[in-house]
Amino acid sequence: MIITPNTEELLLAAAYNNAAWCAAVCRDGGFTAQVWSSPRPTPPYYPDAVTLTRDTDTAALLAGIDTAAPHASVKDSFAALDLAPAGFEVLFGAEWIHRPAGAPGAGPAPALAWSRISGPAELEAWETAWDGEESTGLFHPGLLDGETEGTPEIAFLAGRDAEGRILAGAAANRTGQVVGISNVFSADGTPDDEAWAGALTLAAALWPGLALVGYESGDDLDTALRHGFTAIGPLRVWVHSD
Repeated sequence: MIITPNTEELLLAAAYNNAAWCAAVCRDGGFTAQVWSSPRPTPPYYPDAVTLTRDTDTAALLAGIDTAAPHASVKDSFAALDLAPAGFEVLFGAEWIHRPAGAPGAGPAPALAWSRISGPAELEAWETAWDGEESTGLFHPGLLDGETEGTPEIAFLAGRDAEGRILAGAAANRTGQVVGISNVFSADGTPDDEAWAGALTLAAALWPGLALVGYESGDDLDTALRHGFTAIGPLRVWVHSD
């Protein structure tokens, strides 16, 4: 892939957006010009550090996290690091994705009724649907604080059936001129295309005129590409070998 200046700017914006999301969920850590990192272990599914530049200093990055903690992990946003000498191995790779504002939708319009989650009880129901079993409080009510200030910087998006059950959803967060889309899910029997179509439509309504970014792999990447996203660059997640 040829990285153009415009693509590089998008990659930088996507990496920072994802780091801001991780910081909000983890309620910990701090930013430098090169990395967001948490000195304490982060919740399940969330890295201990996210790189923000291609030339992140490896020694400084590792000094900012607890590499002795079980499953310590680093999101290498540009697939540029070699953390194997420090006892890490690649957990998975993925692709950053970008969808310009106003990109046409793919397929039919959403069939579910889509709206933004409001209040702790709805957030708990959203996480239960996302997890498939129960809410653990990973997505804490503090993430909803922006609601009282108009258009939120973070929003949980839910697609409900006629009985009000959440059957699909996604999370969205805005930083600068991009909106990150993550945690896209569909309940059993609900097409993945419904989740993407509904989430993208609602995100565009909440943040009109802004581009969307995120990262996906495998079948989820294929679905995102069908819905107007373009792959713009690789990332890797490293996990410490316990």
